[in-house]
Amino acid sequence: MFPFDRDWQSVPCFRSSLLYGIGGGIGTGLLYFMFTSKTRMASHVAVSSFCGITLTYWFYCRYDYARKKFAVSQLQPILQKAAVYEGTDPEPNSNQHAKNSEV
Repeated sequence: MFPFDRDWQSVPCFRSSLLYGIGGGIGTGLLYFMFTSKTRMASHVAVSSFCGITLTYWFYCRYDYARKKFAVSQLQPILQKAAVYEGTDPEPNSNQHAKNSEV
Protein backbone atom coordinates (compact mmCIF):
# COMPACT_ATOMS: atom_id res chain seq x y z
CA MET A 1 0.00 0.00 0.00
CA PHE A 2 2.99 2.34 -0.33
CA PRO A 3 1.78 4.60 -3.16
CA PHE A 4 -1.70 5.03 -1.71
CA ASP A 5 -0.83 6.17 1.82
CA ARG A 6 0.76 9.43 0.64
CA ASP A 7 -0.95 12.80 0.28
CA TRP A 8 -0.35 13.44 -3.43
CA GLN A 9 -1.57 17.03 -3.24
CA SER A 10 1.45 17.96 -1.14
CA VAL A 11 3.92 16.72 -3.78
CA PRO A 12 5.26 19.70 -5.77
CA CYS A 13 4.50 19.60 -9.52
CA PHE A 14 2.28 16.50 -9.31
CA ARG A 15 -1.05 18.18 -10.02
CA SER A 16 0.17 20.41 -12.82
CA SER A 17 2.03 17.53 -14.48
CA LEU A 18 -1.09 15.39 -14.53
CA LEU A 19 -3.31 18.20 -15.77
CA TYR A 20 -0.96 19.07 -18.63
CA GLY A 21 -0.57 15.38 -19.46
CA ILE A 22 -4.31 14.72 -19.50
CA GLY A 23 -5.05 17.78 -21.60
CA GLY A 24 -2.24 17.07 -24.03
CA GLY A 25 -3.19 13.39 -24.33
CA ILE A 26 -6.81 14.16 -25.06
CA GLY A 27 -5.84 16.89 -27.52
CA THR A 28 -3.35 14.82 -29.48
CA GLY A 29 -5.66 11.80 -29.49
CA LEU A 30 -8.53 13.85 -30.86
CA LEU A 31 -6.36 15.55 -33.47
CA TYR A 32 -4.97 12.23 -34.63
CA PHE A 33 -8.47 10.79 -34.83
CA MET A 34 -9.80 13.81 -36.74
CA PHE A 35 -7.06 13.56 -39.37
CA THR A 36 -6.88 9.77 -39.78
CA SER A 37 -10.18 8.30 -38.42
CA LYS A 38 -8.23 5.40 -36.88
CA THR A 39 -9.74 4.93 -33.42
CA ARG A 40 -7.34 2.29 -32.16
CA MET A 41 -4.23 4.17 -33.22
CA ALA A 42 -5.67 7.44 -31.91
CA SER A 43 -6.09 5.89 -28.46
CA HIS A 44 -2.49 4.65 -28.59
CA VAL A 45 -1.31 8.12 -29.57
CA ALA A 46 -3.39 9.68 -26.77
CA VAL A 47 -1.98 7.40 -24.07
CA SER A 48 1.56 7.71 -25.38
CA SER A 49 1.39 11.50 -25.52
CA PHE A 50 -0.16 11.58 -22.04
CA CYS A 51 2.80 9.60 -20.68
CA GLY A 52 5.34 11.65 -22.59
CA ILE A 53 3.91 15.04 -21.68
CA THR A 54 3.41 14.09 -18.04
CA LEU A 55 6.94 12.77 -17.58
CA THR A 56 8.55 15.60 -19.52
CA TYR A 57 6.73 18.30 -17.57
CA TRP A 58 7.33 16.43 -14.28
CA PHE A 59 11.12 16.40 -14.79
CA TYR A 60 11.19 20.01 -15.99
CA CYS A 61 9.07 21.23 -13.08
CA ARG A 62 11.06 19.28 -10.47
CA TYR A 63 14.33 20.62 -11.87
CA ASP A 64 13.01 24.17 -11.74
CA TYR A 65 11.65 23.58 -8.22
CA ALA A 66 15.02 22.29 -7.00
CA ARG A 67 16.86 25.20 -8.62
CA LYS A 68 14.58 27.75 -6.98
CA LYS A 69 14.77 25.98 -3.62
CA PHE A 70 18.58 26.07 -3.80
CA ALA A 71 18.54 29.80 -4.62
CA VAL A 72 16.24 30.49 -1.67
CA SER A 73 18.50 28.50 0.65
CA GLN A 74 21.45 30.59 -0.55
CA LEU A 75 19.61 33.88 0.00
CA GLN A 76 18.08 33.05 3.37
CA PRO A 77 21.21 33.81 5.52
CA ILE A 78 21.75 37.06 3.62
CA LEU A 79 18.15 38.15 4.22
CA GLN A 80 18.39 37.24 7.91
CA LYS A 81 21.56 39.32 8.25
CA ALA A 82 19.87 42.21 6.43
CA ALA A 83 16.93 42.02 8.84
CA VAL A 84 19.30 42.26 11.82
CA TYR A 85 21.05 45.32 10.38
CA GLU A 86 17.86 47.02 9.18
CA GLY A 87 17.71 50.62 10.36
CA THR A 88 21.32 50.66 11.56
CA ASP A 89 24.65 51.52 10.01
CA PRO A 90 26.41 48.17 9.58
CA GLU A 91 29.84 49.83 9.55
CA PRO A 92 29.67 52.86 11.87
CA ASN A 93 33.27 53.93 11.17
CA SER A 94 32.94 53.89 7.39
CA ASN A 95 32.36 57.66 7.21
CA GLN A 96 35.46 58.38 9.31
CA HIS A 97 37.65 56.18 7.10
CA ALA A 98 36.38 58.00 4.03
CA LYS A 99 37.14 61.43 5.57
CA ASN A 100 40.60 60.37 6.71
CA SER A 101 41.55 59.03 3.30
CA GLU A 102 40.60 62.33 1.63
CA VAL A 103 42.87 64.41 3.90
